[in-house]
Amino acid sequence: MALAKITQVAGRAVYVPGDDVDTDRIIPARFMKCVTFDGLGEFAFYDERKTPEGQEKVHPLNDPRFFGASILLSGRNFGCGSSREHAPQALYRYGFRAVIAESFAEIFFGNSITLGMPCMVMSGPDIRALADLVNRDPALEVILDVTESKVTAADVDFPASLPPHAHEALVSGRWDAIADLLEGVPAVQARAAELAYFKTAA
Repeated sequence: MALAKITQVAGRAVYVPGDDVDTDRIIPARFMKCVTFDGLGEFAFYDERKTPEGQEKVHPLNDPRFFGASILLSGRNFGCGSSREHAPQALYRYGFRAVIAESFAEIFFGNSITLGMPCMVMSGPDIRALADLVNRDPALEVILDVTESKVTAADVDFPASLPPHAHEALVSGRWDAIADLLEGVPAVQARAAELAYFKTAA
């Protein structure tokens, strides 16, 4: 089962500032009573965006200028807290295809990579400089170059990084371990057919 090689992600961006943005802020626990992840996107950052009565608060994701943004910018230790897989799923289903932050919680990072959603690390000053460009021009295209480890916007290149294992997984199209296992099933079956035990059992 061949997966897409993720070498670049391009789109508009939105800056959600703050350090230690935890998974309960990304997707409140009460919305995790689901059999599948379908529909989780509408609840991303729900308590940050809505009052208890359902009225919209002032929040970057409620700003019409940033509707349709597919790249999320934030601060340090993004995705900390509980290990809920629902957090990256909610962001992905909201429409995000990449996250840029100063650092990431390990489990959130791993769950994001298995969705094919790069989580690239940039310095705080560079993130704030990029956010300034985006806030001045919300239509600005931001390009994450996974292969070259950089982010480009308005002809400005910002260095960005991924751990080597995540970089290799994305650019080689092997970012989903389950897909890797399924791809190996025919080889396992062929080998099993050669073994005397399985021939006898059959």
